[in-house]
Amino acid sequence: MNQTYRLGIDVGGTNTDAALLDVDGQVVKAVKVPTTEPTADGVINAIDRVVSLAGIDPGTIRYAMLGTTHCTNAIVERRGLSPVGVLRLAAPSTTSVPPLEGWPEDLRAVIGKHAYVVGGGYEVDGRLLSPLDEDAVRSACRAMKGEVEAVAVVGVYSSLREDQEQRAAEIVIEELGVPVSLSARIGALGLLERENATVLNAALMKTLRSMAEGFLRALEARGITAKPYFGQNDGTLMQLSYALEFPVLTIGCGPTNSIRGAAHLSGLRDALVVDIGGTTTDVGVLVDGFPRQSATASVIGGIRTNFRMPDILSVGLGGGTRVRDREGEVVLGPDSVGYRLTSEALVFGGSVLTATDVALLMGGATIDGVAPPETDRVVGARAWEAIRELLEETIDRMKPSAAPVPVILVGGGSIVAPEELAGVSELIRPEHFGAANAVGAALGDVAGQSEKVATGVDRRAAREEVAADAVHRACLAGADPSTVEVTSIEELPMAYSDAHSVQIRATAVGRLA
Repeated sequence: MNQTYRLGIDVGGTNTDAALLDVDGQVVKAVKVPTTEPTADGVINAIDRVVSLAGIDPGTIRYAMLGTTHCTNAIVERRGLSPVGVLRLAAPSTTSVPPLEGWPEDLRAVIGKHAYVVGGGYEVDGRLLSPLDEDAVRSACRAMKGEVEAVAVVGVYSSLREDQEQRAAEIVIEELGVPVSLSARIGALGLLERENATVLNAALMKTLRSMAEGFLRALEARGITAKPYFGQNDGTLMQLSYALEFPVLTIGCGPTNSIRGAAHLSGLRDALVVDIGGTTTDVGVLVDGFPRQSATASVIGGIRTNFRMPDILSVGLGGGTRVRDREGEVVLGPDSVGYRLTSEALVFGGSVLTATDVALLMGGATIDGVAPPETDRVVGARAWEAIRELLEETIDRMKPSAAPVPVILVGGGSIVAPEELAGVSELIRPEHFGAANAVGAALGDVAGQSEKVATGVDRRAAREEVAADAVHRACLAGADPSTVEVTSIEELPMAYSDAHSVQIRATAVGRLA
């Protein structure tokens, strides 16, 4: 049998990384190339380079996985987003807080003016709050016609029953023929946060489709017939069709890919992961091989949402971070030369003192063929100590206890980290550390999550129902049904409910089909 491979690609703001893994999960070759505009060109460059260096036939690549910050950047930079119509099925309730309340004005302007509250919704125990006002839905659709490219449908407690959302979606498709995002399939309880996540998801549908088409063209241009997958924010994968329906799930995949890649490269399942890039350092917690999820609401581009994201702490330290001496006091960043490091840093003939210059000056790192910079060693020593203190403080803030913990260093900028740090029991730089994010993208686990509020029913039956739905969603995302296992089930009692309601959340994980 011929050897087959997995191709992992991570598109960042500065670099596009690619990694080839064999059937045993071993890294065959990993590369880093500059990110381009359009991004498909950088992806093609990365594919060409990794395939050439590995000396393999592109036709032997069986799976191709893409992790990208494209959707995150679209929200933060307010570009590439679609105008969205919002249908909240809630009247006569919730009218005191209209849709998009609290959104930054510039982002509201991109989304557009079409937001409507119509009759519908359920109570916390699943009883009908109000019948769906189909006439009002049709009237709203006619008002939106020609002015929106997607519609977000959000019902009160629709995570209990989504039949009203489904009916509203049928009307939208009939009247407008545009993509529809249903909140019951995206967020958890909490109307406003779930609504926000659903609106963002709808706004990103065209953005991710464009990215996906570029990815497919890049694969096709090099004769790669691999099945495409996208990374999602819990460190697992989803197949293309699932990603196109839920683009918002790609938002946190960059840091999670690095954490998953760090676990794979180091062999550790519990540790802190410090990912140092060109501009920032992201610190996450590895728990049983997966990123620890945040327990608080996620704020993305100024918008509060309630889907689960990795627990990440970011600080302004990277390989390209500018170092300034202000009257004897060293200041790190927060700005960075970014992708211009190889032209602006002192060691590359430029005029800017960077964290990379400091690491080479103080003997903390070496680069083949590059001599340490000729600059003030006193300033360098102060900067080196400032880098150490910033990393130690950041690690301390993410540690689960005061005890020393193992730390895995990854990312191209990790050469700026000292070899010893207080509070760290072991500092590990695994092989291929610079492309850990691409390695993480190539790993083959697929997950599904499900949530439900159970009220006045057999608790065990409710748990089994939610677990079965999580397994079903994992299969929809591309998992092999024979390998899917339920990895966690949580029960959270609901306050202010007189019916002894509990919120049940289940996660299932399986291997690629």
